Amino acid sequence: MSEQHEASAPIARRLRVHGRVQGVYFRQSTVQAAHALGVAGWVRNRHDGTVEALAVGAPDAVQALIDWAHRGPAASRVERVLVCEEALPEPLPQAFAQEATA
Repeated sequence: MSEQHEASAPIARRLRVHGRVQGVYFRQSTVQAAHALGVAGWVRNRHDGTVEALAVGAPDAVQALIDWAHRGPAASRVERVLVCEEALPEPLPQAFAQEATA
C-alpha cells in the first residue's frame, strides 16, 4: 500500500461538544458542515446538554469537521470539544445524518 493511500484511509472520531450547543441549530449546522466536507456519520443531542457526533472520512476532512465543531454556528458557545478515536463502524456510513436524542 502506498503512503498516499494510507494517508487517505478513512478514520472515525467521536466528538462530545460542551457549552451552549442545544437549541442553537448546532446539529443541523453540523450536518451541513459534514456534507460540505464529505464526512459521513451522525450527530445527536445528549440528555446531559451536550452534542455528540461520529465523524467518518478522510483524516483531513474529519479534522476540518472537528475544527468547525470548536466554533459551531453563530448562536452557539462552545466551551470544549472532547475527541476520541473510534473503530471504523461496519458497514461504513454513506451519509451524515441527525439522530434522535440519546
